[in-house]
Amino acid sequence: MAGRFVPRTATRAALPTQPAPPCSSHDGPPLAREWTPPGPLDLRLVLGPLRRGPADPTFRMAADGTFWRATRTPEGPGTLRVAAHGDRITAAAWGPGADWLLAGLPALLGAADDPDAFVPRHRLLALTRHRRPGLRLLRTGLVMESLIPSILEQKVTTDEAYRAWRHLVRRFGTPAPGPTADLGLHVMPDPRGWAMIPSWEWHRANVDAKRSSTILRAVRVARRLEEAATMNLPEAQARLQLIPGIGPWTSAETLQRSNGAADAVTVGDLHLPGIVGHALADNRDADDEEMLSLLTPYEGQRHRATRLILLSGRTPPRRAPRMTPGNITNL
Repeated sequence: MAGRFVPRTATRAALPTQPAPPCSSHDGPPLAREWTPPGPLDLRLVLGPLRRGPADPTFRMAADGTFWRATRTPEGPGTLRVAAHGDRITAAAWGPGADWLLAGLPALLGAADDPDAFVPRHRLLALTRHRRPGLRLLRTGLVMESLIPSILEQKVTTDEAYRAWRHLVRRFGTPAPGPTADLGLHVMPDPRGWAMIPSWEWHRANVDAKRSSTILRAVRVARRLEEAATMNLPEAQARLQLIPGIGPWTSAETLQRSNGAADAVTVGDLHLPGIVGHALADNRDADDEEMLSLLTPYEGQRHRATRLILLSGRTPPRRAPRMTPGNITNL
């Protein structure tokens, strides 16, 4: 059953029936929308993958459980605020991208996802799905916003990648539209903005030449890469991997978010094979090949299976830091 659209009663706050330029003023009223999802929905689980560290300048979760997201849409910068009120989701948006963000709200929150397509064949996954009924796979419809931070995460510690993302977005992005000054939200640069970052600023962000060069190659063909958001998984992976420096790990991490790709399993990760092996076969030394073999019963839903495994809490104890430079193959 599709979610229903419920306009607000306030004239300025309602999403207009006729297209109108959304307000981009920091002090102006937002456009607003309400939506009722077709089933249980946990905003933290659904939107969590968009957060790149605790101080991500593009994402915030307020103390009252409200989520804020600043992004660059095809219509321009936009800020989205989302909150749950019982079985309803309320959203407000600011900036040139406000209409686009509100129109895409159901897809963002997993309206096109089909959790019932997943048939658990391990008790652990059945229990975890039962305990986490609000898990849905989001779909942003935006490739570059997930591709660039995924490239930054190649072959470095997670903290180092998060620091680089914070530095670059705050320095070269733009303040997010709407009442976001206290939150410190920023919209990431557009493709030209990324291309204009001087070499010494990449160095200051501790981004090596290989990763910065990959980003520069990607932004030169950003429009073509954004087309991957409408492709099926194999075609989208092939499109992204045409760029030197983008391999299976990076494309999977991107398409899980941009396309809601339920089968985009992350291969080439330092820890995931061991986590999956430990959860499904009590083998913490599993490699990519064994991980894929264990996930064979879930083909078409392998990414969902790994999300459930990670949410189960059944992970092996760490033998080393989460990521160390030089020992990761993710590309």
